[in-house]
Amino acid sequence: MSRREYWILILPSLLVMFGLLLVPMYRTVEWSLKDVNYGEPGTFVGLDNYMLALTDPRFAASVVFTVGLTLIVMLVVIVLGYILAVLVNNLGRMRPLVLGILLISYVIPNVVGATMFSWLFDTNFGGVANLILGWFGQDDLLWFTDRWPNRIMIALNVIWAMLPFSMLILLAGLQGVPQEIIEAAKIDGAGTLGKHFHVILPSIRGMVGFVAIISIMDVLRVFDNLIPLAPNAILNGNESIALYTYNMAFQDGGQQLGLGSVINVLTIVIMLIMLIPFLRNTIKEARSL
Repeated sequence: MSRREYWILILPSLLVMFGLLLVPMYRTVEWSLKDVNYGEPGTFVGLDNYMLALTDPRFAASVVFTVGLTLIVMLVVIVLGYILAVLVNNLGRMRPLVLGILLISYVIPNVVGATMFSWLFDTNFGGVANLILGWFGQDDLLWFTDRWPNRIMIALNVIWAMLPFSMLILLAGLQGVPQEIIEAAKIDGAGTLGKHFHVILPSIRGMVGFVAIISIMDVLRVFDNLIPLAPNAILNGNESIALYTYNMAFQDGGQQLGLGSVINVLTIVIMLIMLIPFLRNTIKEARSL
């Protein structure tokens, strides 16, 4: 392939990236330095918006909640996703049917899935969760108004939505592990756990890292799940960064586009910090190939 053909092929992708990624990012950084209202060019205020965001306890609470939720969900979807992938990988003819059923929660729009999920905890729709707790002598929990029950419900919903993706990626990784390596480990006396921890997991380390990266990016942007699940998100400290951005820029007083842009810039910084260990490993693996 000539250099000219190469540039002709990648030019459409570069134009799309420039229009959909770089231009909005530039405008976000520009607005973060301005006091901007709708339809107006804005007034330059320097770092005032950054100081306003960084000294707002509500922003700090949203960062703590979102980062905590991200770490918990990432760990759970990797562990449960791997267990599910192993179970599905050992299925025979039932594998396509089971895969189809497991993927339902992943293809449902978040707000619809979260609304359906909330019915499990809502006494007006049966409240299965409190019914099960009652069997163990536990009083009813106020899932929508108490802070920690609400956090548990939100985490369960996000895990429920993301688990199929994790399972699918790790299943693809499992199917790429050479059987010869597994058989050799068995001959060498490796037990079930030893086979997984010392043979299979190191072989799919790249897939695990990929699941972690996508999980971090997705959970840091959690927004629409909270609409039906967390009606008292602000009072309970269960407001995600994305929901805080929406409330600042469009709801609470509105027209704070400068402040909303600051939060978006800070979110990108938080995301990059959390991704550094996984990106470093991915780059290291790519160089070793």
